[in-house]
Amino acid sequence: MKQLTTLHKQLLNDYQRDFPLSTRPYQDIAETLGVTEDQVLSAFTELNASGFISRIGPVIPPNHIGVSALVAMSVPEPKLQQVADIISAHPEVNHNYEREHRFNLWFVVIASDAEHLSSVIDEIEQQTAYPAMRLPMLDDFFIDLGFKLDLNNA
Repeated sequence: MKQLTTLHKQLLNDYQRDFPLSTRPYQDIAETLGVTEDQVLSAFTELNASGFISRIGPVIPPNHIGVSALVAMSVPEPKLQQVADIISAHPEVNHNYEREHRFNLWFVVIASDAEHLSSVIDEIEQQTAYPAMRLPMLDDFFIDLGFKLDLNNA
């Protein structure tokens, strides 16, 4: 994809929140935007393939469904991408990111129960050969990561 179309921009801007909860959400979006459901699905596929989005799904507050943990690892810089890729391959991993700190790779794991959570983190430690520091949630903070796009300049 060389350039964002008007449809791409509308989807990125308008559906960061309030995604339709229906049996045909993409049809609902299409009707709202005056396009076809196939056009919406194709545009989302293009956005995904181009790295503009990585998933479409709900944001559920921590520990409302299942359990979650913030985890930190100290990984040598040359191995950072390789380890991040291993971590990201786990469907229980919500996201991971690099930080400027001795513990330079952080990620969130969500699982159905504490036993499953622990087994996922144990498996990540075995696969990467790096120990994981498990950080319990003391206070619940919600940061809205949505942002308004300037559709004229995007």
